[in-house]
Amino acid sequence: MIDIANLLPLLLIVIILFQAVKIPREYERLVVFRLGRFIGFKGPGLTLVIPLIDQVQSMDLRIITIDVQKQSVITKDNVTVDVDAVLYYRVVDPGKAVVQVENYMVATSLLAQTTLRDVLGQIELDDLLSKREELNIKLQEILDRQTDPWGIKVTGVTLRDVSLPDSMLRAIAKQAEAEREKRARIILADGELKASATMTEAAKLYGEAPMAIRLRELQTLAEIAREKNLIVVTTTGSDVGGTTGTVAGLTKAFEER
Repeated sequence: MIDIANLLPLLLIVIILFQAVKIPREYERLVVFRLGRFIGFKGPGLTLVIPLIDQVQSMDLRIITIDVQKQSVITKDNVTVDVDAVLYYRVVDPGKAVVQVENYMVATSLLAQTTLRDVLGQIELDDLLSKREELNIKLQEILDRQTDPWGIKVTGVTLRDVSLPDSMLRAIAKQAEAEREKRARIILADGELKASATMTEAAKLYGEAPMAIRLRELQTLAEIAREKNLIVVTTTGSDVGGTTGTVAGLTKAFEER
């Protein structure tokens, strides 16, 4: 018959050893409090603690991803937009993350929300839409600086989506269309200017060589003659002088322009 009284000490030793031996993983650390006082953190691997005297809390050192809830932001130019972001951070000092803040995950998430509203509220809508990378870096620097006392390292912030009201979307579409029309008109005007300069130069050359314009006229007639359904009425060679006078008049008109 098994003597239970003899087994109790052995069972007690097993329980104590079970509580004394901890094996945190490579990405984990054990924050140790001895009689209520923080004495440091241990791990990874085989770790011994004193049962009933030491209290431990496991901390994960891997990168944590937070989906920052969509925030309603009023930009500097009084446009209301909805913005959400993704925050990446990790614990670099387990002791601070436990001692300095009650719940570092909740605190970091709330801080990210308020910082997002504060930073985006100081810029205009055009900058919000066109300078995403600069804003991501600025948000990361601010959050990293503010969470440093908690033993937190912010590794990245990404603005994921910017939702605009329908009225603003229509206004942006009209602005883009007006910008494209302006560019088209500038290109057309530039082409007209270059063509005018070229025609002026050609008119000067034709004025200096009357026969050149006659040859050009014959070349034009040859091109027109390719169309069989056209009737071409030409002038005689004696009209070269009149043609030359016309060229001189055109040259003068281009120069006055």
